[in-house]
Amino acid sequence: METKHHFSNKIGFVLAAAGSAVGLGNLWRFPYLAAKYGGGTFLLVYIILAVTFGFALMITEIAIGRRTGKSALHAFGSLHKKSGFIGVLASIVPILILPYYCVIGGWVIKFMWIFLTGQGNAAVNNNYFGEFTSKTVEPVFWLFLFILFTLIVILLGVNKGIEKVSKILMPLLILLSLIITVFVVTSPGAWDGIVYYLKPNFSELTITAFLAAAGQMFYSMSLAMGIMITYGSYSSKKDDIESSVRNIEIFDTLVAILAGLMIVPAVFVFSGGDQEALSKGPTLMFVTLPKVFESMAGGQIIGAIFFVLVLFAALTSAISLMETVVSIIVDKFGTGRKKTAVGVGIYSVIMAIPSSLGFGIWSDISIGDKTILDIFDFISNSILMPIVAILTCVFVGYIIKPKTIIDEVESSTPRFKSKTLYVVVIKYIAPILLALIFLASILEVLGIIKF
Repeated sequence: METKHHFSNKIGFVLAAAGSAVGLGNLWRFPYLAAKYGGGTFLLVYIILAVTFGFALMITEIAIGRRTGKSALHAFGSLHKKSGFIGVLASIVPILILPYYCVIGGWVIKFMWIFLTGQGNAAVNNNYFGEFTSKTVEPVFWLFLFILFTLIVILLGVNKGIEKVSKILMPLLILLSLIITVFVVTSPGAWDGIVYYLKPNFSELTITAFLAAAGQMFYSMSLAMGIMITYGSYSSKKDDIESSVRNIEIFDTLVAILAGLMIVPAVFVFSGGDQEALSKGPTLMFVTLPKVFESMAGGQIIGAIFFVLVLFAALTSAISLMETVVSIIVDKFGTGRKKTAVGVGIYSVIMAIPSSLGFGIWSDISIGDKTILDIFDFISNSILMPIVAILTCVFVGYIIKPKTIIDEVESSTPRFKSKTLYVVVIKYIAPILLALIFLASILEVLGIIKF
């Protein structure tokens, strides 16, 4: 078996973990939900949940990874033999997510390309996105390209690949976010959109809004996917886990808030204040935003910068997903890292093709109104991830006890400052909130509630 790889320093670890957390969900789902559920009120709830609930779960996963030095597959079992099944469930999540995430990554490359080549006006047509995704060959070509980029980084290794790329892409991602945000908020008519996005509206603070904020925070921070356990296993025993997690949260929340300032005022102005224009899903990013860019002075350039930004966010998350799958297989079978990575790349292409064709020639294969991609997304995000997170809380809170995690955190720092908060959240608050999120996801699918 190959020697275990490690991040060279705390900055590399923090930027890689932050890159995983900052993904496509930050750039389209967060702005939509914030605009829908009271703007500043949603932001406030999100931040409070991130620094308490999200903090506790991320600390837990990173500490488990560092303490065991193993991937999610074996980490739980090495701490308690009868709990190995949690690791198995956690390992299934990235294996399911990686292929269909690469389909969306391929869409991003396609739109980046058309804006970089000055063809952005073509995307203004309402049918452009649908016609593109319904094709058989072209979307597969772009998803293959996205997987190839991701695979190259993984083949370069933890230090020369993941860490180095994260150190480049994350600062660039923040810089591009700031450039677009400044351009948007200084555009004529943007002020009304800024107020709409940031001004608290407490009449919108309902149970549904609270669960929407909790769900967004949960998915946004790469929790219950095995990713933070894997990255934790690569971190140094000298790194301060508590401060690392705080830094990761700052990056993740900053990009989410900037995404709102990039998108909400721009769409708000373009649509004349129509909230429906902020609809979630591919519609916002691939149909509405090209129209917004077309209506701006210099929109082709801003559109190109925006999709480069989105590609960076998509790549850093895809890299963490692929690395987690590679780590799981290497841990399980003891295979060579590079051979395993190529195998995972091939698997990703093969499994991504059905999700891509589900918008075209295989569109008849569906459950209700869910495409093949939607089905994979539902199984991973709405079923497995909440279950894994609940089991993780029970595992730490009542089986190995919070002291196990606290000892690991304090092994590299004199004092775990948020120790009391951590124990209360992981034993009592998080399991209840996760159960509510899980229930809300099921009710949403059944059409009883709608986020």
